[in-house]
Amino acid sequence: MPRVSEEHLSARREQILTAAWRCFARDGFHMTSMQDIFDEAGLSAGAVYRYFPGKIDLIKATAERVSQGLSSAFDQIEVSEPVPRPVEALRQVMTSVLDFVSAQPVDPTRIAMHVWSEALREPQVGAVARDFGIAARARWEAIAIRWQRAGLITNSAQPGEISKFLYGAMAGFLVQRNLVGDIDIDQYLSGFTALLERTQDEHRATDGASEPTG
Repeated sequence: MPRVSEEHLSARREQILTAAWRCFARDGFHMTSMQDIFDEAGLSAGAVYRYFPGKIDLIKATAERVSQGLSSAFDQIEVSEPVPRPVEALRQVMTSVLDFVSAQPVDPTRIAMHVWSEALREPQVGAVARDFGIAARARWEAIAIRWQRAGLITNSAQPGEISKFLYGAMAGFLVQRNLVGDIDIDQYLSGFTALLERTQDEHRATDGASEPTG
């Protein structure tokens, strides 16, 4: 019996994963059955189960794919000299995410919306979502430590707390992009930058008012 090539195995796996993405994006994770995925891929149950024994395996594969897309952006920031300022670093990561999304056959951020919802009712899905979030926060924390060393944030700042905020900022952008739709990276970061500038101006004014006059 002829041996199946690695290229064939990889292409078949990609065919199944793409079919699952189309189903998840259209009907959600909970409403999609394995039979739906068989039909979408045009394959038998045995052919699909050879690669993915269940839906949770497809979710794990999706998370791994998105993680790969994020890693390149984080890798670039972590070796950049000097380290990009916080707003620019966030821009680089979010731009990398959208570049990754545009290169995929189905928008994985739409699937993420369904996965986050399913994570509230399905422990296995919740574990995948939690592991993904923890990993992304760890990458942001490493960058925040570099900001601190470069004097871009105060020495009293807690990099772990900053990482949680930045992960939330990323997720918030994707939520608005999918639910509201009237937002892009420039608008999102413009609002954030304006808020920072306003806060800094008010802080300087307060400090000046508290100084004794001659």
